[in-house]
Amino acid sequence: MPMTLTWIKCQGEVWCKLNVVNLPHEHFNNMAGVYIIWHGGPSAKTVYVGQGDIRSRFTEHRTDPRIQTFEALGLYATWAAVPAVSRNGIERYLAERLNPLVPEAHPADLPIEVNLPW
Repeated sequence: MPMTLTWIKCQGEVWCKLNVVNLPHEHFNNMAGVYIIWHGGPSAKTVYVGQGDIRSRFTEHRTDPRIQTFEALGLYATWAAVPAVSRNGIERYLAERLNPLVPEAHPADLPIEVNLPW
């Protein structure tokens, strides 16, 4: 049975756009977990899977050329609060399942299966 995560959407129940989501908002205070960034092109694909402090990671990704190269297709993001003890395994599972376009070393922990956001 997969672990059930609550994947976040923006106001109006729409997917958040990475480059315009309101990172100073209090929602992001102490918000840590896992996240997925994808592009919304004709054939949507996962761009990046990661973990950590969501505000600081998204701030970095807004200037990362490896991720921003997909901006013309629309960059979207969702995240879920996850305890630190589970993050490595969940990131590993998401990376194996979603095969992100931006290559990154992911944790070697055993994968922890979770529900996908879509």
